[in-house]
Amino acid sequence: MAQNINPYHRQSATATPPSKTNEESQNRSQDNHAVTKRLQKELMVLMMSGEKGVSAFPDGENLFRWIATIEGPPGTVYEGHVFRLGLEFPHSYPYCAPLVRFTTPCFHPNVDTAGNICLDILKEKWSALYDVRTILLSIQSLLGGEFALGIYSF
Repeated sequence: MAQNINPYHRQSATATPPSKTNEESQNRSQDNHAVTKRLQKELMVLMMSGEKGVSAFPDGENLFRWIATIEGPPGTVYEGHVFRLGLEFPHSYPYCAPLVRFTTPCFHPNVDTAGNICLDILKEKWSALYDVRTILLSIQSLLGGEFALGIYSF
């Protein structure tokens, strides 16, 4: 009868099988390593892209917490303003969206008083294909949308 063997775990013939918690912690460690590599790659892409109006960097040594800035889009009431945001990446990133919120006040219909952002790509429309650059450009685009121009009236 075939037996499932963890290729990452060395086991002698007399040793007892590894506990499930050891296996889970090893998988979590490998997942964290993959997330760390992904975040490092995204940081390099963002730094090399020279994207105008958006930037983001890790908050100190913690690669799972970033500080970002977005310049208000030209031709809107937000023009000339620079907004700071906080990004918190879950250990399941990129399969789960990061928590993104404004840390500077932003008066917009899609931003609540705590800075939480109502944007579909940060919720039900999230895809592992999105990255930090995409998130920041989407938020900048949200600020430049029709609500910011006052087209809709309630």
